[in-house]
Amino acid sequence: MDVETLRALQAPLKARYREEPASALVPARAEATLDMTDVACAVSGWQGSTSAGLHQAAGGSGALACSADMLLEALVACAGVTLRAVAMAMGLSLRGGRVIAEGVWDARGTLGVDKTAPVGMTEIALRFELDTDADAAKLERLVATTERYCVIFQTLRTPPKLSATLVAPG
Repeated sequence: MDVETLRALQAPLKARYREEPASALVPARAEATLDMTDVACAVSGWQGSTSAGLHQAAGGSGALACSADMLLEALVACAGVTLRAVAMAMGLSLRGGRVIAEGVWDARGTLGVDKTAPVGMTEIALRFELDTDADAAKLERLVATTERYCVIFQTLRTPPKLSATLVAPG
């Protein structure tokens, strides 16, 4: 895709969102079905189902997807797509590249070994390895703009209000 095609696709959307801000609110949904034979669940996705289970650090075999890894996968996917769109809009030529996210979580927290240990990732680092001749200033702007418009990056930076409810049978 080239920048003109991207702009042509986005122009009517931007106009509608300016005129009707409520139309820009995009619902997102995910669903998992519990696996009653294992400590696992099946997560429905775009390309089928992914079986997620305990990480080896929490007693899993390592054969199933780890939700922490899936979170990082969502981050690199969003950052990669956003970076490509921003690079096109900036007129930056990229020959290739990778987006890498690395995080750390403390298994003591999730296993209840230490009540003071955090549950969840306490650090996430996002790294861009780009094959380009663009100068450092343009690359800094590219990364800053990618951070600014990446939905997952911004969601992690400023967490949304969370809630959990139980829907009892009957």
